[in-house]
Amino acid sequence: MKDILQELEDRRAEARLGGGQRRIDSQHDKGKLTARERIDVLLDEGSFEEFDMFKAHRCTDFDMDKNRPYGDGVVTGWGTINGRLVYVFSQDFTVLGGSVSATHAQKICKIMDMAMQNGAPVIGINDSGGARIQEGVDSLAGYGEVFQRNIEASGVIPQISVIMGPCAGGAVYSPAMTDFIFMVKDSSYMFVTGPDVVKTVTNEHVTAEELGGALTHTKKSSVADAAFENDVEALAEVRRLVDFLPPSNREKPPVRPFFDEPGRVEESLDTLVPDNPNVPYDMKELVTKVADEGDFYEIQEDFAKNILTGFIRLEGQTVGVVANQPMVLAGVLDIDSARKAARFVRFCDCFEIPILTFVDVPGFLPGTSQEYDGVIKHGAKLLFAYGEATVPKVTVITRKAYGGAYVVMSSKHLRGDFNYAWPTSEVAVMGAKGATEILYRSELDDPDKIARRTQDYEDRFANPFVAAERGFIDEVIQPRSTRMRVARAFASLRKKKLSSPRKKHDNIPL
Repeated sequence: MKDILQELEDRRAEARLGGGQRRIDSQHDKGKLTARERIDVLLDEGSFEEFDMFKAHRCTDFDMDKNRPYGDGVVTGWGTINGRLVYVFSQDFTVLGGSVSATHAQKICKIMDMAMQNGAPVIGINDSGGARIQEGVDSLAGYGEVFQRNIEASGVIPQISVIMGPCAGGAVYSPAMTDFIFMVKDSSYMFVTGPDVVKTVTNEHVTAEELGGALTHTKKSSVADAAFENDVEALAEVRRLVDFLPPSNREKPPVRPFFDEPGRVEESLDTLVPDNPNVPYDMKELVTKVADEGDFYEIQEDFAKNILTGFIRLEGQTVGVVANQPMVLAGVLDIDSARKAARFVRFCDCFEIPILTFVDVPGFLPGTSQEYDGVIKHGAKLLFAYGEATVPKVTVITRKAYGGAYVVMSSKHLRGDFNYAWPTSEVAVMGAKGATEILYRSELDDPDKIARRTQDYEDRFANPFVAAERGFIDEVIQPRSTRMRVARAFASLRKKKLSSPRKKHDNIPL
């Protein structure tokens, strides 16, 4: 009996060693953790239960039958994050470069199937050289099986990808279909075709970091949601994100203890909006002053900075926030900001996370580049996302809400539940100067007359009361009371039920 037990421990030790100490040291020399070390950082201490530790590939071509390491390059299992169940797979670059074989993919698929069955998030840690060439089409078939599970899990369980090394070719499409992608600066990259292929085909000279590094995907492409300095920081932020999310679409987001007064009054908000309508202010100040303990978890902070997206808590409950940012491009909507916000709104709607929208938007960004690149369809994505969302929606207009952008930003006409406005807000087709120049074009030669017309237009329309008279604004509120009013609104909507017409699925303008 002792011999059998010792053999088990020996086999476990061999499996835990992955590709061997030399490759582990090489991983550390690059500033990267190993697959198992990453899981230890991510999960609660001692909570990890591993599956398929001894699974090995069955390939015999190219002498692969002489190299059959335990685990086959991926560590899979389940554990907890702050006591809540999650499933995880972590690719092991020390074993055959973390390359994906049919067996490797089967291990990932098993974990994803269990996550779906038991209603828990799945977290994938990617560090792989791609498809295992020795297995040919079997490897590609494995990828396809993983992709299909990503599709079926979408909107059912939260899916989080953490890119901690190479992720190239077909491998990028699995993370691309997940809800959130985190990357590590200087040690992770994603691209469909690498620098060598790009050079051969297009004669462009580009490094892997420039082509698909963390900064490229957080600032330019919007593929990734955030980039962090090292593995430990990235995994700590994943733990923090999971705390905001429900385990699946069958349950509500978790309610956390809070130590903030729901009726807290913030008198500084009364002076947040400058007297001059052309002077910007920081919308993040409003978001943090409304949130419990000032905690705002921002998503895609470095992309399309003219709109903010992220999570806060109100009375301990998760709320998704979308807010125009006047500090960047005066808070206009454009292609990038519309795509960013639309995806976030749809995620919140999938998982019953209420949506809070702060509006200060002068309209859509004009210009040929926007029109040529399809701002009409991209803007419609945000409009569509808000209109189809059935979760509780509370909107606060702080200053400008002009034209079509007013309608798009969770207006009453898109089934907004509570639509508030500050006294400083202006709900109109356009600004007073532009409107006057159109309405009184024949008087443009007389500056004094135009000035009087502009002032008259401002007095009549540059306020929230015309919209309030028509019921499009439910209440004009004091800025200082925003947290209290928003918290009470969401509290009253906790049992909201709203159904849409029966259909297989919608056809959002992609």
